[in-house]
Amino acid sequence: MAEPSLPRSRDDDIRRRWLVRAALGIAALAAVGYFFQDALLGKPVDVDEVVRGDLVQTVVASGRVTTPQRVEIGATQTERVARIPVREGQAVRRGDLLVELDDRDERAAVAQAQAAIDQAEAKLRQVRELGFPAAKQAQAQADANVKLARAQYQRNVDLKAKGFISQSALDDSRRNLDVAESQASAAQLQVQSNAPAGGDYQMAQTALAQARATLLAAQARLEQMVIRAPADGVLIGRSVEPGDVVQAGRKLMVLAPAGETQVVVQIDEKNLAQLKSGQAALASADAYPKERFAAELFYINPGIDALRGSVEIKLRVADPPAYLRQDMTVSIDLEVARRDKAIVVPTEAVFDAGSERPWVMAVEASRAVRKPVKLGLKGEGHVEVAEGLAPGEVVISSATPGIRPGQRVRAVSAAKPGA
Repeated sequence: MAEPSLPRSRDDDIRRRWLVRAALGIAALAAVGYFFQDALLGKPVDVDEVVRGDLVQTVVASGRVTTPQRVEIGATQTERVARIPVREGQAVRRGDLLVELDDRDERAAVAQAQAAIDQAEAKLRQVRELGFPAAKQAQAQADANVKLARAQYQRNVDLKAKGFISQSALDDSRRNLDVAESQASAAQLQVQSNAPAGGDYQMAQTALAQARATLLAAQARLEQMVIRAPADGVLIGRSVEPGDVVQAGRKLMVLAPAGETQVVVQIDEKNLAQLKSGQAALASADAYPKERFAAELFYINPGIDALRGSVEIKLRVADPPAYLRQDMTVSIDLEVARRDKAIVVPTEAVFDAGSERPWVMAVEASRAVRKPVKLGLKGEGHVEVAEGLAPGEVVISSATPGIRPGQRVRAVSAAKPGA
């Protein structure tokens, strides 16, 4: 008779127990090995080698594209808009027609002023060609009458002395002489008045000059009915349509004159000491982030914006790319300092970089050593070490946590940073 066998479930339990014990043993051995490895060889850490390299310190900010000036175009007369042959964003040349106003009243005023000139010229011709000769002829006649009346009076004086005529006859001849002399004086005054230096002639000339001035004023108002571009440029704004009645002085369009392109930037005032005219920059428009163009700092505002704590600077773009537009947002990297063959380390390897006592964790004889450093220029991702480190030394990256001074460490990476 066969012996009864153990249930299969009991064999499985025994097998599982052995497997668990084996796994625990392996884990324990691994932990012991890892402990002895750290204790003997040191904790693995990421390190960077201190090297020499060229370091560029930049100030990063954003600004807008602009031109040195903008011209606000408006009307000088109140009138209805008849025609606008240009559109917003269009490039125009100096003298191009921008807005045409209804000019019927102004044309009528010009015609009326021209008629007044014609009338004044006719009056002047009348004085010069008719009045003056007639006055001279009248003066000659009056002089002849005076001569005849004087001769008659002298004869009557002789006849009265001889008793041939009465006193009344003599008085009549004297009266005729006085009248003739008075008429001669009046004729002489008329000649003087109609002469080029006389009053009538001067009045006619004044009336002609006034009529010509009125014509010039009417023509000027007529010219103001046509608004033209004062300079080459691009129309970046328009606030008028045909049929609108515009008021004198109202802004109708905004013209950005062609010329130098600039970038206006607000820089944090803490960077003011680093700014100098002539510093180079690389800029890129937010709409074209992969395209970069050169710019140069040429203006630093002497005042500070107290509300924003910033200072305004302007950069000149000598060769602006074709895609730049007015008021475009651009980002700039302004080079404020450069150091060739500087001692540099990655920025992430410096602890308390913003304090007065920055430091690094270096590796010496397989142990972590805290070293105070003096920092210099700060570049993109790297910083200059002015004092405290020498090329060839190795520093621990701040990405490795929990390292204490004096702790045994083991470098697992040593990459030379490119400054």
